[in-house]
Amino acid sequence: MWPWEAPLQGRLKASPEDFRVEELPATLPDGAGEHLWLEIEKRGLNTEDVAVWIARSAGVGRGAVSYAGRKDRHAVTRQWFSVACAPEVDSASWAVPKPGEAIAADAWLRVCRHARHARKLRTGHLAGNRFTLRLRELEGDGDMAEQVLERIRAGGVPAYFGEQRFGHANRERAYDWLGGGRRPRGRNQRSLLLSAARAELFNAVLAERVRRGDWDRILPGERVNLDGSGSVFTADTVDAELEARAARLDVHPTGPLWGRGDPGTGGEVRELEDAVAAQHEVLVRGLEAEGLKAARRALRLVPRSMEWEWETSRVLRLQLELGPGEYATSVVEALMRTSAGE
Repeated sequence: MWPWEAPLQGRLKASPEDFRVEELPATLPDGAGEHLWLEIEKRGLNTEDVAVWIARSAGVGRGAVSYAGRKDRHAVTRQWFSVACAPEVDSASWAVPKPGEAIAADAWLRVCRHARHARKLRTGHLAGNRFTLRLRELEGDGDMAEQVLERIRAGGVPAYFGEQRFGHANRERAYDWLGGGRRPRGRNQRSLLLSAARAELFNAVLAERVRRGDWDRILPGERVNLDGSGSVFTADTVDAELEARAARLDVHPTGPLWGRGDPGTGGEVRELEDAVAAQHEVLVRGLEAEGLKAARRALRLVPRSMEWEWETSRVLRLQLELGPGEYATSVVEALMRTSAGE
C-alpha cells in the first residue's frame, strides 16, 4: 500500500546492469591484521555465493567470512567482505570464477581491492549504499512522475522492506518453522528466516499507517527516531515543535522489529501495533521464543541524495544514496508499477 498512485508503469532490472549498487563502507582496512578485507564486484551472484567462494579460496570454513550487508543477485553490485585467514593467504593467487563456472553462465565476480585489518567486518557496519538504476519501457504520465520524484526527494517514501529481504519463499518458510515446522539448517538460514519474519511484521504495521494516512507523522506514544542515527525516544505527547521537526525530516516515526522486551510505545501507536501483532501471532511468538530483542526502525525513508535524468521518453536513470538497510525498490515502487513478469 502506498500513499499515492504510481504515475508510471515499466520494467526494472531488464538486465542486471540496470540495477547497480555500490556499498559505502563505514571503515576501510588499514593494511595490517588477521582479517583479509576484499572489495568485490559481482554479477548474477548473491552475497552468500561470494562468501562461500571466499572461504573455499582462502582454505577456511564459511564461518570465517563476514560482510556488512546482503546484496541482490539480479544486479551488478560492489561490496566488502572480510575473512579470518593466515598471513600468507593472498587473494591475488585465487582462481576467480569465469562465466559458466559460477551459478549461471552470465555470472562473474572480480576482486577490486584487498587489504588486511585487525577486525572483521560486522553486519550493519556500513555508511550506506549508492544506487544507479534504469527504469525502462516506461508508460504513463511524465509530468506527474516529475511531481512524484520531487515529492520523494523532499519528503521521502514509506520505508517498506523490499522483496530482497524475503528471498525465495523465506516468508512462507518462516511461517512454517515458527508455527512448529522443521527448524532451518545452519545459522545463516535461521538468520534469513528470522529477518523475513521481522520484515513481514514491520511491513504490515507500515501498511496500516499508510492506510490511515499517518505514516509520516508523529503520534502520541510514538517511538521517535532521530534522523541519521539509531537513537529513539518516546513522545508521550506531540507539540508544535515536534510536528515541525518531523516536517523538517529531523525525526521520524518508527515501527517494530519484533522481539522480546517492551517496545516502549503507548497510546494509539501501541494499540495499532498490538492489533497487527494479533493477526500474525505465529511470527510474534516465534520471534520472541528465538530470543530476538525488540528494536525499532524508521517508517520513513528519505534519500540522502537523489538525481534523475530522462535518457529517452521511455527510459529514466535514477541515482540514489540511501542509508544502511534502506531499499531502493521502495523508491521505485512509489514511482512505478512493474510490468508483468518482473
